[in-house]
Amino acid sequence: MEPQQATALADRGPGDIDAVALKAYRRLAAFWGLGNDEAAALADTRERTWTRIKKDEWKGELSQDQRLRLSALVGLYKGLHLYFSDDLADRWVKLPNTGPVFRGATPLRYMIEGGLPAILKSRDYVDALRGGM
Repeated sequence: MEPQQATALADRGPGDIDAVALKAYRRLAAFWGLGNDEAAALADTRERTWTRIKKDEWKGELSQDQRLRLSALVGLYKGLHLYFSDDLADRWVKLPNTGPVFRGATPLRYMIEGGLPAILKSRDYVDALRGGM
């Protein structure tokens, strides 16, 4: 990261960073075709809150856990698009996966049930695939 970029980020408050993270997550949720319940669960929020977030009407602040979740999910999205075709990358989270991490479950179900640790493990799994696992 360039010094100017680091300074620009340091000058931003949590609300600015949250707004950028939520904008990226809204787009990701749309590309993945997530239902409100799925998108809310991955972000660790209530469905009503997710509905306000989708409409850009939510004025709250994300928790550190939520920021980590969104960051990891955006990284996962990017990793999938670097490894697979766009179509497969966007469908991947909803496809049953026989990989050692998922054991036949969909990555989406695995991440919803496992929370932040499962989201991070899913991202690591895709990063390892890209690295020649």
